[in-house]
Amino acid sequence: MKKQFIVAVTVSAVLGISAFASNASAASGKRLFMTCTACHGKDGKSPIMPAYPKIAGQNKEYVLQQVKDIMSGKRANGQSMAMKGVLVTPTGEPRFSDEDLNVLADYVSKLAP
Repeated sequence: MKKQFIVAVTVSAVLGISAFASNASAASGKRLFMTCTACHGKDGKSPIMPAYPKIAGQNKEYVLQQVKDIMSGKRANGQSMAMKGVLVTPTGEPRFSDEDLNVLADYVSKLAP
């Protein structure tokens, strides 16, 4: 059941990602953050599962490093595998540019914790 839930969330996020994955000059951090709300909540502090972290107000560099570690496979567990499916294509190509990730991390860091 939990596995089906993770798959469903991942598929939903992947299907919606094309609307949000554009270069950072065309998309604000808020728009990029919409991809994160499926798991972390619309405010970044009300995740859908207790195991998912509250990310609002986290340090920008910390957020950026966590995302990069998940994308590279350095950080791998049940929750991060679902997130990796949102961040990386099945062939391993990043869905977001470095600029997008910087804009997103900056936005998350400025959310009220």
